[in-house]
Amino acid sequence: MPRERAPLGGRRLLVALGGNALQGARGTGTWTDAVRQMRRTARALARAVADGHELVLTHGNGPQVGNLLREAELGAAEVPPPPMFVLDAESEGQVGYLIASELSAALDRAGAPRSVLPLVCRTEVDPRDPAFRIPDKPVGRYYTRADADRLRRSRGWTLREDAVRGGWRRVVPSPRPRRWLEAPAVRAALDAGLGRRCVFVVTGGGGVPVVREARGRYRGVDAVIDKDRAAALAARALGCGTLVIVTDVPGAAVAFGTPSARWLGEVSAGELDRRRRAGEFGAGTMAPKVEAVLDFVRHGGRRAIITDIGSLGRALEGRAGTRVRDENRPGPYRTRRRAAPGRGEGRA
Repeated sequence: MPRERAPLGGRRLLVALGGNALQGARGTGTWTDAVRQMRRTARALARAVADGHELVLTHGNGPQVGNLLREAELGAAEVPPPPMFVLDAESEGQVGYLIASELSAALDRAGAPRSVLPLVCRTEVDPRDPAFRIPDKPVGRYYTRADADRLRRSRGWTLREDAVRGGWRRVVPSPRPRRWLEAPAVRAALDAGLGRRCVFVVTGGGGVPVVREARGRYRGVDAVIDKDRAAALAARALGCGTLVIVTDVPGAAVAFGTPSARWLGEVSAGELDRRRRAGEFGAGTMAPKVEAVLDFVRHGGRRAIITDIGSLGRALEGRAGTRVRDENRPGPYRTRRRAAPGRGEGRA
């Protein structure tokens, strides 16, 4: 059985799971497919823990919330449909259960047993955020024009036409996260050493969006918080040295999708930001991930990584993925030996 290494300073790690880490691109969307994909993901996460990292997880929830919205719509004649923020909470429980089931077993096999604790978390947003005036985040299924008109009248939804896909889709606000409400309790638990016995799963899907009302009460709002922005917020709140955003490509690339595409390896925050401002990254795909890692390293994070789950171990060793550092820090941060670039890595 592998021997667990002692944790090293600065090894608190937040990994944000998305893309193929949770749902395979070629899967059918069944629970069996989700378990199979998470089992592969859990093996890579367990190796990171066995290598001495103190792991915290977060995850996306796009497909799950879409399915729950459709279920609520189909059952509305018999069961009152819940608000979207309640479905956000349901998806946190659903994905959290999946992660706990597969990761607990993988950690046992890796010789690094931990309890996996999924939490339903709330993320405060600003009720004056411009996103509430101009919702732009597509969710759920596509509708005909007639159905879109009916839903506008009956439910007050905002729907927008997708000329490429040929249908109408609901759009909701995507406000910026301001504060994760459960952060102090989780931070206290980690600082007390609980991270050596537990893996927390937090702010799934960006967390349940809430706004603060009079007398300190929090009210849920129908919105979708970008899970990468929420991951950067959570990593800062927990004092993590490293943020890893796991997606379905090996890293960030310039000229992506063209014959001259080039993967970025180790890159300074300044250079990555220049490329972002030049429009190198897709607005709905890589750009939010780039913005999240820049936010993290420029607010005290030691390093940030964008990679796929298969490259996670080598990325943590400094041999794969896009690895972002603050140019004001002296030199790159590596956890092990310096080595030749791995698969899917370009040069900055």
